[in-house]
Amino acid sequence: MTDPKESQLIPPHGGYRELQSYKMAEIVYDATIVFCNRFIDRRSRTHDQMVQAARSGKQNIAEGSMASGTSKKTELKLIGVARASLEELLLDFQDFLRQKGLTLWTKDYPRSKEVRNLCYQKNRSYLTYKTYIEASPPEVAANTMICLIHQTNYLLDQQLRTLEKDFLNEGGFTERLYRVRSERRKK
Repeated sequence: MTDPKESQLIPPHGGYRELQSYKMAEIVYDATIVFCNRFIDRRSRTHDQMVQAARSGKQNIAEGSMASGTSKKTELKLIGVARASLEELLLDFQDFLRQKGLTLWTKDYPRSKEVRNLCYQKNRSYLTYKTYIEASPPEVAANTMICLIHQTNYLLDQQLRTLEKDFLNEGGFTERLYRVRSERRKK
């Protein structure tokens, strides 16, 4: 007897709110808005672009997850777009530091380690990083954002590798459609 899940045409999908990549992207988005409102002129194109890049990272994870039931190709594409948007945002924060003559922390810098270790806290949210973004000087806030984006990008890279592997092993919607139709015909 076949497993009902295997013959299911549209598998369960969505669930993006439980993905660590989505949770981190949401923190990046919330923190980017606060950072930009504090340190970048609200009327500037840079302000808008940074906020939109952060939003794109979060929204494309959600959209890709929702599309995954009928299109693994779309899911892969949108997770890739999320990753690219966050890379663009990362460059903006690095540019901010360089243009202001501020220090870019290395990953071994003590404050960098401190911020990076916050990811191990249970139930982390924007509030976990709030003082680093809202009550710190620009150098600390920008470097905190860089740490957060690196961590989110790492999660997205892992997610992309898993999606690629799953797609190669299981195929996409068209292959699943063929399998389900073939199984029904055999019955």
